[in-house]
Amino acid sequence: MKRPLLFLDVDGPLNPYAAKPERRPDGYTTLRVPLDSGAHQEDSGLSLRRRPLRVWLNPEHGPSLLGLGFELCWATTWMDDANRWIAPVLGLPELPFVDFGEVLLQERPDGVHWKTGPLVDYANGRPFAWVDDEQSELDQAYVTAHHRRSGLLHHVNPRVGLREDDFRTLADFARSLGTPRTTG
Repeated sequence: MKRPLLFLDVDGPLNPYAAKPERRPDGYTTLRVPLDSGAHQEDSGLSLRRRPLRVWLNPEHGPSLLGLGFELCWATTWMDDANRWIAPVLGLPELPFVDFGEVLLQERPDGVHWKTGPLVDYANGRPFAWVDDEQSELDQAYVTAHHRRSGLLHHVNPRVGLREDDFRTLADFARSLGTPRTTG
């Protein structure tokens, strides 16, 4: 039996980008990503900035994520660049990623987040959890209507990132599917 998927967004859950900019959260380290790296060119105005992109990451999140019993998968605008920049800081192996292709950052007329359809397609009937800071009730309704297995959409506050309660919620969801936790 395959483990359920855990779709990971970077900015918000792993990088609490909305925290007070003058105060790095406790337990986090600062990563500076050069703008010419090609990584995370989400913001069209980003190329106008001269300073590297500041990313806060908590190295303790990697082992915690690995121990949840999910198959981890990047679901972020960083796509494969998350393996180059984010995974090493967290102590994660190279992970598969959802290639959003032409739908990257494209608003949908129905209000469903642009990631939602591709994540359901990628899951291909497997149960999944998705941690992000941008899901809505419309996304949950879409998953319920278009995905035949369990799908947990877990909102993470981008001011604080993943916390102990978030990990507990994810572990409880995995257990509800009969997925044993792993040690790492």
